[in-house]
Formats: sequence, C-alpha cells, structure tokens
Amino acid sequence: MTLDEKLERIRIYSEIVSRLALAEKLGYQFGGDRNIYGTLGYPKTITFNDYLAKYIRQDIAGAVINKPANATWKNGFEIIEADEEETKFEKSWKELNKRLGLVSKFQRLDKLACLGRYAVLLLGLDDVKNRSDFAKPVLGQRKLLYVTPYSEKQAVIQEFQTNTNDPRYGLPLYYNINTTEPGGNTITIRVHYSRVIHVVYERLDSENYGMPVLEGIFNRLLDLEKVVGGSAEMFWKGARPGYYGKLLEDFDLTLEEQEELEAQIDEYEHNLRRFLIARGIDLSPLSMQVAEPDKHVDVILQMISARTNIPKRILIGSERGELASKDDRNTWNEFIENRRINFAEAEIIRPFIDRCIDFGILPEPESYSIHWPPLSVMGEKEKAEISKTKAGALSEYAKNPMVMDIMPPEAFYRFILGLSNDEIELIEELLGNAEGEESEE
Repeated sequence: MTLDEKLERIRIYSEIVSRLALAEKLGYQFGGDRNIYGTLGYPKTITFNDYLAKYIRQDIAGAVINKPANATWKNGFEIIEADEEETKFEKSWKELNKRLGLVSKFQRLDKLACLGRYAVLLLGLDDVKNRSDFAKPVLGQRKLLYVTPYSEKQAVIQEFQTNTNDPRYGLPLYYNINTTEPGGNTITIRVHYSRVIHVVYERLDSENYGMPVLEGIFNRLLDLEKVVGGSAEMFWKGARPGYYGKLLEDFDLTLEEQEELEAQIDEYEHNLRRFLIARGIDLSPLSMQVAEPDKHVDVILQMISARTNIPKRILIGSERGELASKDDRNTWNEFIENRRINFAEAEIIRPFIDRCIDFGILPEPESYSIHWPPLSVMGEKEKAEISKTKAGALSEYAKNPMVMDIMPPEAFYRFILGLSNDEIELIEELLGNAEGEESEE
C-alpha cells in the first residue's frame, strides 16, 4: 500500500469517526443529563436500509421521494442544438433515448440518489466481453448497449483516486457493484469510474456523498408512525368499551363459572362475541377514550413540508395539486424548476450526454440546450379570468388617449398585456388591414 493510499484510508476513517461522534451528541441537553433522542426512541445513526424500509412501508416517506422525482421527469425533456431543422446530434439523441428508455432510467436514478447519499448509472458498453473488462478504462469510440441505475447499497465505492496531482484526486476510482444475473445469482463486479455516472442530490462538504432526503425528517417520520399508529390502536381498543366487573355480595364463583367467564371475555376481546353473560357479577362499561390525531398529524406534516420544500397540501394531495391553493402550486412549480436545472440537468443529463459525446455514442454538437415542458397548463377558468383582466386593462387604456403619449400601444401590449412579438405583429397587421378597408370605402 502506497503512502497516498494510507493517507486516503486515514481520511475516510476520520470522516466516519467524526460522523459517529456527531451522532453520539444528538439529542442531549444540560451537559448530557437529558437524552431526548433516547427518551423519544430516535436512533442516533441511520443506515441506508432504514431509509429504504421507510420508503417501502411508509406512505409519506414514499411521497417525499416520489413526488419531486415524478414531477421533475414528467413528460420528459428535449435536447436542442439549433432552432432550425433537426440536426444529426438531435436525431441521434432521440434514437438513443427511445432505444434505452432514458427518461425512465433517469427517473429511477433520481429516486435512488435521493434515497441514499449517492447513486450511480452504469453504462453498458460494447467493449465488455467478460466481467473483468468492467474494471478497464473506456478507450476509443464505443456503442452504448444499456444503462442501469444502482443505489448506494448496490454500488459501493471501493477505491478513491489518491494521486494529489490527478484532476480526480479524492474522487471514486473503482466501484464494487452488486448485481443479479438472469439466473438469480448475485455477483460483484469491479467497475472503472469511466463506466459510471456518479449522482449526488444534496452536497455539503463532500463531492462524493450527499445528504439522504429522508435523513432530515427521519425523526418526524417516526413521530408520524407513533401518532397515526397509536391513534389507530386507541380506536381499536377504545371504540369498544371495556368492562369493570364487581362480584355481588355473598356470591362465590365456581371454578367452572370462572373459566366460562374468561372464555366469554376472550371472545369479546377478539370480536367473536358482542355480549357477556355473567351470573352474580355486576358488569359496568368503562368510558371510551378515542383521541383525534388531526392536529398532531398536521404539525408533523408542516415540519416535513418545511424541510422538503413540498407544500403540505401537495404532499398529501395529488401531484397536479387539485387540493392545493394557487400559491402552493406556484411554490411547487418554482421548486421543481430549480430542481430540473440544478439537479436533473447538472447531475444527470449533462454528465450523461457529455460522456456519450466523449465515447462517440453521440456526435459532437456545437452546443446544446435542454428544454423542459411547462409544469402546469391553465384551465378554462384561469384562461377566462386572465382574458377578463386583460380586456379590462385594454378598456381603461383606450379610454384615455393621453396615456398613449406616455406609453405607446406597442409598449402596452408587451409590458402590460404580456404579448409576444408575433402577437403584437398580428395585431398591427389586423389594424392596418382595417384602416385600409375604411379608406377604400
């Protein structure tokens, strides 16, 4: 082992020790005399398996991961090189996207990156003839046969670049990817970084590892389980009254009567019996206690919403936001737009396209841009309200000719009504035609 490799291992070990030390301090107050995390049952350290279990089994945890990813990649995207006729680069991209189903793969990669500290996209190239070839750097022009997303758990960073003079110093050099063969056997392959797109969702002080999305809300997810599950259990036990039995004076239960009563109570408790018959015992129902969880759940959801940037009514409603207000939809759309640019483009699309250009999978363009479909389409009611507002503004503008000296019609069309150049030209053309017809008459 070289000196650089030893130093890199020491650095990784120090990072692990630092995280464990931080975990030990979580939840303590008054110099360690009060352990809030221990009292409330919050774990100090959380593993990928914990996040995965929450994602699979808990509804809100699944929504926190799925809703942003689904909204980001909804209806896909376009790669544009030029505004004119379709170029060779654009055509090659469309064929590649269609052949490999890239949007769907990117969406899965997105979810896996949010679930853990990172995720990877394995590029299946035509130079791999056996498993050992995955460990070789990619050379020359290649053909892309498939792409496969893997989670942090499946794609473990096995070795880092330790050469301080290398541009990739501190970045992954090799991965150990655990994959399942068609026959069901699980194998581990050593993969060179050139065959992998490394994706991190929320970076802080590391280029290789981010913050799992569920980490910041994990305690709240546990609280939600307690409140919802506890209220369900309370309803199960409290909606049907328990009974208090008082033995009447001068009456003794025989062993046979006692066993019969216990059998009836068991049947009542398990919903097999709706009434009890007990000679010599005065049975009185206990008061029922069923608490409403609404307010407690609402507070927890507000805190989850604040941490994840997902408006609460969109988090618990539909992706299109029928249950959400206009402000919620605007906030949500702004979040998704930023997510598309700062994450989907920067971490997934552009690294993938640039790698494909380097390997000759796609022809090299002069430049390219990524175009996303609009996030929301106005309904008929919203269109009517906007048209009514514009008509009112135009009416007020036309009533006062003096205003035209301050703001010419073209400026009013552009800045007040928000019309495009084509729309303004069409209006001027129609006005010119109307004036020409009047002069002929």
